[in-house]
Amino acid sequence: MAGGAGGDPVSPGRQLTLDLAAAPGFGREDFFISGSNESAYAMVELWPNWPDAMLLVLAPAGAGKSHLGAIWAARAEARILSAAELMHSDKQVLAARPLLIEDADAIGEAEIDLFHLVNLMRERGAPLVLTARTRPDAWGLGVPDLLSRLRLAPVVEIGTPDDALMRAVLVKLFIDRQLIVDASTIEFAALRLERSLYAARAFVADLDREAMSRKSRITRPMVAEVLRRHEVSGENQALSETESDSCDQDDSRRRQTAARQGPT
Repeated sequence: MAGGAGGDPVSPGRQLTLDLAAAPGFGREDFFISGSNESAYAMVELWPNWPDAMLLVLAPAGAGKSHLGAIWAARAEARILSAAELMHSDKQVLAARPLLIEDADAIGEAEIDLFHLVNLMRERGAPLVLTARTRPDAWGLGVPDLLSRLRLAPVVEIGTPDDALMRAVLVKLFIDRQLIVDASTIEFAALRLERSLYAARAFVADLDREAMSRKSRITRPMVAEVLRRHEVSGENQALSETESDSCDQDDSRRRQTAARQGPT
């Protein structure tokens, strides 16, 4: 997992570390069910036997709403679109098949486009799933009829990741990086990390780099040091509050690919 490339020199005492972890997966097999997300996952599993053609999936940043949306999109063979892309998209084309709109609470100037799309898809009976962090009343919508329609849609909520989910995610992340970490150390980290899947990803990446730079196995003192560094730097908070939208956009193509491939 470390070394030089193409014969490039590496200065003495300097360890060249490479981030070789696989890109995060968005398949059903990569989704861990816990008390914080089981009701939302159960609704996706009920597809297509839903009480309504429209569904809102609500969750805080880093809780897994994009992952759950991608699972539904694969089952329903749905298109995946961010709210920011809606203004420049053909509504007639979008309404021709199931659709997932991510970050709907950031709809902004495309609000009227969403209003027309919701009406068009309802007329056609086409399924529409929207992910967001908050309920529509907090989106700052200026079209009363749109707000009324969104208020009527069924809602499923994903809570902040609980301890069980954080443990499972950490184990998966360590396995993906081929890191050997004992169970007690994983438990130690899971109980202290910010309740966010983004935070877990950032922490494991940082820990991997630290272990490689020291040429050492991962120990509890090392984990404690990396945790303290995250707390001091505010890295986890930045990921959850300001970089999560960017992370979702970076992952959008992978989710679209997963949807096109269909159910696994």
